[in-house]
Amino acid sequence: LRAAGIFGFWPAAADGEDIVLFTDDVRTAARARFPMLRQEKNKAPGKPNFCLADFVAPLESGREDYLGAFAVTAGLGAGELVREHERAGDDYRAIMVKALADRLAEAFAEYLHAEARREWGYGAEESLSREDLVRERYRGIRPAFGYPACPDHSEKFQLFSLLGADEIGLSLTEQAAMRPAASVSGLYFSHAESRYFDIGRISREQVGDYAKRKGVSVAEVERWLATRLNYDPA
Repeated sequence: LRAAGIFGFWPAAADGEDIVLFTDDVRTAARARFPMLRQEKNKAPGKPNFCLADFVAPLESGREDYLGAFAVTAGLGAGELVREHERAGDDYRAIMVKALADRLAEAFAEYLHAEARREWGYGAEESLSREDLVRERYRGIRPAFGYPACPDHSEKFQLFSLLGADEIGLSLTEQAAMRPAASVSGLYFSHAESRYFDIGRISREQVGDYAKRKGVSVAEVERWLATRLNYDPA
């Protein structure tokens, strides 16, 4: 098994519920735009309905902020090894290769996140135990597209293009599944109050707004977010 990873940081700002990444610190030319979704849960008074864009400084604030992105894999060579065991009739070892590659990819993602925090600066003075890491007692989060806070897998296409993930042997299927399978990708947020959350079910109104911001049809958004809708698109 071989591993490879790539990460970077870009000047960023929140434009409504979109996160805009700029080409440089002049912040006039956009490099990428990631539309985000907001929770629509009924919460107790004073409890906010989260959106990942909340954890990036608003464009109108004039504050300089940044967003990171990453992609890692520990599955280079895994496919060949799995096929070798399958040809030998050893299904156990084939399964173990996949499981170990998955665990190593997660470990690599944790390691790279620590490196990114140090390079970014806000994690330069970290002194965390193994237990601290397991319990994520560090500043910032690394949500992945397809997970509860940003469930739209299709945004991985833009993420991979931004990173140049193909340069380290990573690619996506038409359904946005990562190849090799033992891979992890996502965004780095440095905001001290950033947190993981589940957007839950979303309404037809938000789907329409999200489709408009993405520049795609409502039907396409409904296809990618079918399990997240609070209505029947039919």
